[in-house]
Amino acid sequence: MTISRLGDYLRGRRAQVMPPDVGLPEDGRRRVPGLRREEVALLARISVDYYLRLEQGRERRPSPQVLDALSDALLLDDDGRLHLYRVAGMSPLPRREGGVERTAPRLLALAELWDRTPAMILGRAYDVLAANTLGRAVFHHLEPGTNLLLAMFLDLSVRSFYSDWETAAANVVAGFRFLEGARPHDPRIQEVLRTAMEESREFADLWRRRDARGKSDAAKILLHPDVGELTLRMETFDVRSAPGQQLIVYHAQEGTRTADALRLLGSLTVPQPQHGDDSREGVS
Repeated sequence: MTISRLGDYLRGRRAQVMPPDVGLPEDGRRRVPGLRREEVALLARISVDYYLRLEQGRERRPSPQVLDALSDALLLDDDGRLHLYRVAGMSPLPRREGGVERTAPRLLALAELWDRTPAMILGRAYDVLAANTLGRAVFHHLEPGTNLLLAMFLDLSVRSFYSDWETAAANVVAGFRFLEGARPHDPRIQEVLRTAMEESREFADLWRRRDARGKSDAAKILLHPDVGELTLRMETFDVRSAPGQQLIVYHAQEGTRTADALRLLGSLTVPQPQHGDDSREGVS
């Protein structure tokens, strides 16, 4: 009997999961390591016979629901789940999202090293999750917890921040539709969409155009209240450890007025030493 790629992957991953890992008792009488077939079937809520056919290659087209159940039963991470779909000859459906999004501390720590590069991390519904120090100084109106889409249409101060607000707003709406298309059942995306439709006619008009595109490396001209006009290019990176999140990085060409303005903003945001610090030189 020829073992399919799907069956081979299932058998290999089954051997890597120990019963205590999934809340099952360890009985100590196993001839081979890992879970038994009937245990995987139990955890995935499918019949033992159906699971056996999957491993033996006699069943090659499981449903997305079965693949997701097997992903959970075998404790697969996002990359493992993607590979499971691939060896089954299918494209993965987006997972239903929910709960509070958080930024990986290591990613934010990395962004804080960029003292001349504003950066922010957006969630799957354009919620501002975090920004580095210079990012907070540049995008002073987008505090963590703010939603970029709603601020664009409902915060009057944002209109004066963008040199070309109409283009910026159209791009944000097109980007949001691109996100909504990937996760149409995400409750947070739907909540933001309902609020924007109810409270902004301008958003509703742009939404009906049905433009959809991801963020690109476009140039933006911003009007900062402290340092004046800033011309920044934008680069967008998907955060692999948190699907749906994006790292947005802005940079200026060296030798330009904008580069000088970023250095000035950076110097203004450097924490100042506390007076009276007994650790300073000369204090006994």
